[in-house]
Formats: sequence, C-alpha cells, structure tokens
Amino acid sequence: MSNKQIRYEALVRAFHADLFRYAFWLCHQRTVAEDLVQETFLRAWKSLDSLQEAAAAKGWLITILRRENARRFERKQFDYQDVDQDWLEDEHSEGPEQTAENQQLHQYIARLAEEYREPLVLQVLLGMTGDEIAQTLELNLNTVNTRLFRARQQLRELLLQSPATGASQHG
Repeated sequence: MSNKQIRYEALVRAFHADLFRYAFWLCHQRTVAEDLVQETFLRAWKSLDSLQEAAAAKGWLITILRRENARRFERKQFDYQDVDQDWLEDEHSEGPEQTAENQQLHQYIARLAEEYREPLVLQVLLGMTGDEIAQTLELNLNTVNTRLFRARQQLRELLLQSPATGASQHG
C-alpha cells in the first residue's frame, strides 16, 4: 500500500462522519449529502499532495465540500422541489420531547442569516475553532468571532420568543 493511500484512508476514517453531518446540514437530503462527501473525497484524493500539514486536513476537506456544494447548484442536476427536512437521528436523545426540541433548534438555526448560521454550524456541529472557521470561510478571526456572537444572540432571542420555552410572545 502506498504512502498516499495510507494518508487518504486515514483522512476518510478521521473525517467522514464530520463531513457527512456538515453536508447533510447544507442540503438536508441523505443521498445528496452522501454524493457530496464522495465527491469531496474524490477531489481530496486527486490533490492529496497539496495537503502539507495534517493539522489543516479538516479545514481543507470542509473547503472542498463547500465548493462541491456550490458546484451542484451550477450544474443544476438535482431536483430540490419540496426538500424533505428528514433530520439526522440523534442517538443520544432521551425521547420524543428531546427529538422535538432538536428539530425546533434546527429550524431556528436555519432561520439565521447564512453569514451567522454557517460559522455557528461549523463550530457546534464540527467542533471547529475560530481560526479554522476563519480559514475555511476565508474571513478574518474578528469577523468570525463577531458572527458567532451575533448568531448566538439571535438564536437566544428566537428561543426566548418560542412558546415551547414558556416565554410570552407579546411585548
């Protein structure tokens, strides 16, 4: 087995689950997410020699995945009418109430402007640091930190307005 193949297989093992979760968040369809991840790893294989630092692998793969997602709209080969919001199953949930809360949280996050939503998802879903998010989104760290702060602030406001939290919606 070649050194390239060993490096590649290590990347797939280490990051496949994170890439799938992020791809699913982007497109909300399991089969499209699987295709995006497959295309991402195909492109990663072709340009694996350009990855110099193993520590940068996650950001590098996320960047490839984001570009693949953008390409799918350019190609217009997918049909997105009535996209089903079949959320990923939470294996750690405690029951239907927790599942409903998770779905509501997903809906609130989806209501955030993309400039706030994407850094928040990268941080919460993939555990990326501010520096990694800045590199992935090609922003400076201060911008990322501001967007994360505003995303949390807007999310908090949405949650406080929710009837499920017991907060009043008038006023």
